[in-house]
Amino acid sequence: MNVRKIKKLFPAKPTLEGAGVRLHRGFGYEEVPLFDPFLLLDDFGSSDPQDYLPGFPWHPHRGIETVTYMIRGRVEHEDSLGNKGVIADGDVQWMTAGSGIIHQEMPQQYRGTSKGFQLWINLPRAKKMMPPRYRGILSKDIPTVERENADVKVIAGNYQGTAGPVADLAVHSVYLDVALRARQTFSCEVPSHHTVFLYVFEGSIVIGDDEVIHESIVVLTLEGSTVSVNTRNEGARFLLIGGEPLGEPVAWRGPIVMNTDEELERAFEEYRNGTFVRG
Repeated sequence: MNVRKIKKLFPAKPTLEGAGVRLHRGFGYEEVPLFDPFLLLDDFGSSDPQDYLPGFPWHPHRGIETVTYMIRGRVEHEDSLGNKGVIADGDVQWMTAGSGIIHQEMPQQYRGTSKGFQLWINLPRAKKMMPPRYRGILSKDIPTVERENADVKVIAGNYQGTAGPVADLAVHSVYLDVALRARQTFSCEVPSHHTVFLYVFEGSIVIGDDEVIHESIVVLTLEGSTVSVNTRNEGARFLLIGGEPLGEPVAWRGPIVMNTDEELERAFEEYRNGTFVRG
Protein backbone atom coordinates (compact mmCIF):
# COMPACT_ATOMS: atom_id res chain seq x y z
CA MET A 1 0.00 0.00 0.00
CA ASN A 2 1.58 3.27 -1.18
CA VAL A 3 0.49 5.62 1.62
CA ARG A 4 0.76 9.39 1.35
CA LYS A 5 2.79 11.26 3.95
CA ILE A 6 2.39 14.74 5.41
CA LYS A 7 3.90 17.42 3.21
CA LYS A 8 2.85 20.39 5.31
CA LEU A 9 0.82 21.01 8.45
CA PHE A 10 -0.48 24.33 9.70
CA PRO A 11 -3.33 25.68 11.85
CA ALA A 12 -6.32 27.68 10.64
CA LYS A 13 -5.99 31.42 11.33
CA PRO A 14 -8.60 33.84 12.73
CA THR A 15 -9.82 36.13 9.94
CA LEU A 16 -12.42 38.86 9.46
CA GLU A 17 -14.40 38.52 6.21
CA GLY A 18 -17.58 39.73 4.51
CA ALA A 19 -19.32 42.51 6.45
CA GLY A 20 -17.47 41.56 9.64
CA VAL A 21 -17.80 37.79 10.02
CA ARG A 22 -15.26 36.23 12.39
CA LEU A 23 -14.01 32.92 10.99
CA HIS A 24 -10.95 30.70 10.71
CA ARG A 25 -9.16 30.47 7.36
CA GLY A 26 -7.55 27.12 6.63
CA PHE A 27 -5.74 28.44 3.57
CA GLY A 28 -6.04 31.19 1.00
CA TYR A 29 -4.17 33.48 -1.39
CA GLU A 30 -0.67 32.86 -0.05
CA GLU A 31 -0.95 29.07 -0.37
CA VAL A 32 -2.29 28.85 -3.94
CA PRO A 33 0.50 26.70 -5.47
CA LEU A 34 0.26 24.18 -2.64
CA PHE A 35 -3.48 23.51 -3.01
CA ASP A 36 -4.12 23.69 -6.80
CA PRO A 37 -6.99 23.45 -7.89
CA PHE A 38 -8.33 24.70 -4.53
CA LEU A 39 -8.09 28.36 -3.59
CA LEU A 40 -9.54 28.84 -0.12
CA LEU A 41 -11.13 27.03 2.80
CA ASP A 42 -12.99 28.96 5.51
CA ASP A 43 -14.37 27.51 8.75
CA PHE A 44 -17.17 29.72 10.05
CA GLY A 45 -19.58 29.55 12.96
CA SER A 46 -19.79 30.48 16.62
CA SER A 47 -21.95 30.36 19.73
CA ASP A 48 -22.05 34.17 19.58
CA PRO A 49 -24.40 35.39 16.80
CA GLN A 50 -22.51 38.69 16.57
CA ASP A 51 -19.58 36.74 15.11
CA TYR A 52 -21.58 35.66 12.04
CA LEU A 53 -24.78 37.74 11.66
CA PRO A 54 -23.07 40.54 9.63
CA GLY A 55 -22.89 37.96 6.84
CA PHE A 56 -21.69 38.26 3.26
CA PRO A 57 -23.87 40.88 1.48
CA TRP A 58 -24.18 41.12 -2.31
CA HIS A 59 -20.86 40.51 -4.09
CA PRO A 60 -19.70 39.11 -7.46
CA HIS A 61 -17.79 35.95 -8.41
CA ARG A 62 -16.25 34.87 -11.69
CA GLY A 63 -13.92 32.04 -12.67
CA ILE A 64 -14.49 29.80 -9.62
CA GLU A 65 -16.86 27.47 -7.81
CA THR A 66 -17.90 28.02 -4.19
CA VAL A 67 -18.99 25.07 -2.06
CA THR A 68 -20.80 25.87 1.20
CA TYR A 69 -21.35 22.97 3.62
CA MET A 70 -23.34 23.54 6.81
CA ILE A 71 -22.73 21.17 9.70
CA ARG A 72 -25.06 23.11 12.02
CA GLY A 73 -26.86 26.37 11.38
CA ARG A 74 -28.74 28.23 8.66
CA VAL A 75 -27.56 30.51 5.85
CA GLU A 76 -29.97 32.38 3.56
CA HIS A 77 -28.79 32.56 -0.05
CA GLU A 78 -29.95 34.67 -2.99
CA ASP A 79 -28.33 35.24 -6.38
CA SER A 80 -28.61 36.95 -9.75
CA LEU A 81 -29.87 33.73 -11.38
CA GLY A 82 -33.04 34.03 -9.31
CA ASN A 83 -32.13 31.26 -6.84
CA LYS A 84 -33.22 31.83 -3.26
CA GLY A 85 -33.28 29.53 -0.28
CA VAL A 86 -31.76 28.36 2.98
CA ILE A 87 -28.72 26.13 3.52
CA ALA A 88 -29.55 24.28 6.76
CA ASP A 89 -28.03 21.52 8.91
CA GLY A 90 -26.12 19.08 6.71
CA ASP A 91 -26.99 20.84 3.42
CA VAL A 92 -24.55 21.79 0.65
CA GLN A 93 -24.61 24.62 -1.88
CA TRP A 94 -22.39 23.99 -4.91
CA MET A 95 -22.29 27.17 -6.97
CA THR A 96 -20.39 27.53 -10.24
CA ALA A 97 -19.79 31.24 -10.83
CA GLY A 98 -18.43 30.70 -14.34
CA SER A 99 -18.82 33.87 -16.46
CA GLY A 100 -20.32 35.78 -13.55
CA ILE A 101 -22.80 35.66 -10.72
CA ILE A 102 -23.75 38.11 -7.97
CA HIS A 103 -25.04 36.68 -4.70
CA GLN A 104 -25.33 37.12 -0.97
CA GLU A 105 -25.02 34.63 1.89
CA MET A 106 -26.48 35.72 5.21
CA PRO A 107 -26.13 33.44 8.26
CA GLN A 108 -29.21 33.35 10.49
CA GLN A 109 -29.29 33.30 14.28
CA TYR A 110 -28.86 29.75 15.59
CA ARG A 111 -29.46 28.37 19.06
CA GLY A 112 -26.17 26.70 19.96
CA THR A 113 -22.87 26.71 18.13
CA SER A 114 -23.18 26.99 14.36
CA LYS A 115 -20.58 25.39 12.09
CA GLY A 116 -19.97 25.50 8.37
CA PHE A 117 -17.31 25.56 5.68
CA GLN A 118 -16.79 27.32 2.38
CA LEU A 119 -14.39 25.94 -0.20
CA TRP A 120 -13.33 27.76 -3.37
CA ILE A 121 -12.38 25.65 -6.39
CA ASN A 122 -10.57 27.24 -9.31
CA LEU A 123 -12.05 26.70 -12.77
CA PRO A 124 -9.76 25.73 -15.67
CA ARG A 125 -9.19 28.29 -18.42
CA ALA A 126 -11.57 26.47 -20.76
CA LYS A 127 -14.44 26.76 -18.22
CA LYS A 128 -13.78 30.18 -16.68
CA MET A 129 -16.58 31.71 -18.75
CA MET A 130 -19.05 28.80 -18.71
CA PRO A 131 -22.67 29.63 -17.89
CA PRO A 132 -23.14 29.97 -14.11
CA ARG A 133 -25.13 27.31 -12.29
CA TYR A 134 -26.45 26.66 -8.80
CA ARG A 135 -26.96 23.32 -7.12
CA GLY A 136 -28.56 22.99 -3.69
CA ILE A 137 -28.14 19.55 -2.11
CA LEU A 138 -30.24 18.62 0.92
CA SER A 139 -28.75 16.63 3.78
CA LYS A 140 -31.12 13.72 3.10
CA ASP A 141 -29.69 13.36 -0.42
CA ILE A 142 -26.06 13.02 0.74
CA PRO A 143 -25.25 9.31 1.19
CA THR A 144 -23.43 8.06 4.29
CA VAL A 145 -21.23 4.96 4.13
CA GLU A 146 -21.47 3.35 7.58
CA ARG A 147 -18.66 1.04 8.69
CA GLU A 148 -17.45 -0.25 12.08
CA ASN A 149 -14.57 2.22 12.06
CA ALA A 150 -16.20 5.34 10.59
CA ASP A 151 -19.21 7.06 9.05
CA VAL A 152 -18.36 8.76 5.74
CA LYS A 153 -20.62 11.34 4.09
CA VAL A 154 -19.93 11.39 0.34
CA ILE A 155 -20.62 14.90 -0.95
CA ALA A 156 -18.69 14.59 -4.22
CA GLY A 157 -16.61 11.91 -5.85
CA ASN A 158 -16.73 8.24 -4.87
CA TYR A 159 -15.96 6.26 -1.73
CA GLN A 160 -16.08 2.45 -1.71
CA GLY A 161 -18.53 2.40 -4.61
CA THR A 162 -20.82 5.12 -3.25
CA ALA A 163 -21.02 8.25 -5.37
CA GLY A 164 -21.82 11.72 -4.09
CA PRO A 165 -24.90 13.60 -5.36
CA VAL A 166 -22.84 16.34 -7.08
CA ALA A 167 -22.23 15.09 -10.62
CA ASP A 168 -20.87 16.72 -13.79
CA LEU A 169 -18.03 18.38 -11.90
CA ALA A 170 -16.05 21.12 -13.62
CA VAL A 171 -12.91 19.84 -11.86
CA HIS A 172 -12.52 16.14 -11.05
CA SER A 173 -12.64 16.12 -7.24
CA VAL A 174 -13.72 14.31 -4.07
CA TYR A 175 -15.30 15.80 -0.94
CA LEU A 176 -15.81 13.54 2.08
CA ASP A 177 -16.90 14.25 5.67
CA VAL A 178 -15.35 11.51 7.82
CA ALA A 179 -16.34 10.73 11.43
CA LEU A 180 -13.68 8.27 12.63
CA ARG A 181 -14.19 6.46 15.91
CA ALA A 182 -11.54 6.11 18.65
CA ARG A 183 -8.64 3.69 18.11
CA GLN A 184 -9.57 3.06 14.48
CA THR A 185 -7.99 3.40 11.03
CA PHE A 186 -9.52 5.05 7.98
CA SER A 187 -8.11 4.41 4.49
CA CYS A 188 -9.15 5.89 1.17
CA GLU A 189 -7.82 5.37 -2.35
CA VAL A 190 -7.03 8.57 -4.27
CA PRO A 191 -5.53 9.25 -7.73
CA SER A 192 -1.77 9.50 -7.30
CA HIS A 193 -1.52 12.81 -9.19
CA HIS A 194 -4.31 14.63 -7.31
CA THR A 195 -3.88 17.28 -4.63
CA VAL A 196 -5.29 15.95 -1.35
CA PHE A 197 -5.71 17.68 2.00
CA LEU A 198 -7.53 17.05 5.27
CA TYR A 199 -9.13 19.57 7.60
CA VAL A 200 -9.57 18.29 11.15
CA PHE A 201 -12.45 20.03 12.91
CA GLU A 202 -13.15 17.68 15.84
CA GLY A 203 -10.70 15.66 17.93
CA SER A 204 -7.30 14.67 16.58
CA ILE A 205 -5.85 12.20 14.09
CA VAL A 206 -2.52 10.48 13.57
CA ILE A 207 -0.79 10.19 10.20
CA GLY A 208 2.41 8.18 10.39
CA ASP A 209 4.11 9.43 13.56
CA ASP A 210 2.46 12.87 13.55
CA GLU A 211 -0.58 13.89 15.57
CA VAL A 212 -2.85 16.52 14.05
CA ILE A 213 -5.25 18.42 16.31
CA HIS A 214 -8.55 20.12 15.45
CA GLU A 215 -8.63 23.27 13.30
CA SER A 216 -5.55 22.15 11.40
CA ILE A 217 -4.92 21.58 7.70
CA VAL A 218 -2.90 18.57 6.60
CA VAL A 219 -1.43 18.75 3.10
CA LEU A 220 -0.37 15.33 1.83
CA THR A 221 2.40 14.51 -0.62
CA LEU A 222 1.50 13.85 -4.25
CA GLU A 223 3.28 10.50 -4.08
CA GLY A 224 0.97 7.67 -3.09
CA SER A 225 -2.45 6.33 -3.98
CA THR A 226 -3.76 5.80 -0.41
CA VAL A 227 -4.66 8.13 2.45
CA SER A 228 -4.42 6.39 5.85
CA VAL A 229 -5.50 8.03 9.12
CA ASN A 230 -5.59 6.71 12.70
CA THR A 231 -7.13 7.82 15.97
CA ARG A 232 -5.96 7.19 19.53
CA ASN A 233 -8.18 7.47 22.61
CA GLU A 234 -10.70 9.85 21.08
CA GLY A 235 -12.53 9.97 17.80
CA ALA A 236 -12.13 12.66 15.16
CA ARG A 237 -14.05 14.32 12.39
CA PHE A 238 -12.40 15.75 9.31
CA LEU A 239 -12.95 16.78 5.72
CA LEU A 240 -11.01 14.88 3.06
CA ILE A 241 -10.84 16.93 -0.13
CA GLY A 242 -8.92 16.14 -3.30
CA GLY A 243 -8.83 17.28 -6.89
CA GLU A 244 -6.90 17.29 -10.13
CA PRO A 245 -4.39 20.19 -10.33
CA LEU A 246 -4.89 22.66 -13.17
CA GLY A 247 -1.29 23.85 -13.51
CA GLU A 248 -2.47 27.20 -14.89
CA PRO A 249 -1.55 30.80 -13.98
CA VAL A 250 -3.73 32.35 -11.27
CA ALA A 251 -4.75 36.03 -11.30
CA TRP A 252 -6.80 36.63 -8.14
CA ARG A 253 -8.32 39.77 -6.72
CA GLY A 254 -11.07 39.59 -4.10
CA PRO A 255 -13.97 37.40 -5.27
CA ILE A 256 -12.76 36.97 -8.87
CA VAL A 257 -10.09 34.53 -10.09
CA MET A 258 -8.91 34.50 -13.71
CA ASN A 259 -5.71 33.57 -15.58
CA THR A 260 -4.40 37.06 -16.40
CA ASP A 261 -4.45 40.57 -14.94
CA GLU A 262 -6.15 41.79 -18.13
CA GLU A 263 -9.02 39.38 -17.56
CA LEU A 264 -9.32 40.63 -13.97
CA GLU A 265 -9.46 44.25 -15.09
CA ARG A 266 -12.15 43.41 -17.66
CA ALA A 267 -14.24 41.61 -15.02
CA PHE A 268 -14.16 44.51 -12.57
CA GLU A 269 -14.89 47.01 -15.34
CA GLU A 270 -17.93 44.96 -16.37
CA TYR A 271 -19.05 44.83 -12.74
CA ARG A 272 -18.79 48.62 -12.50
CA ASN A 273 -20.72 49.27 -15.73
CA GLY A 274 -23.45 46.70 -15.13
CA THR A 275 -22.52 44.12 -17.82
CA PHE A 276 -20.94 41.56 -15.46
CA VAL A 277 -23.86 39.12 -15.48
CA ARG A 278 -24.37 37.69 -18.97
CA GLY A 279 -27.90 37.35 -20.32
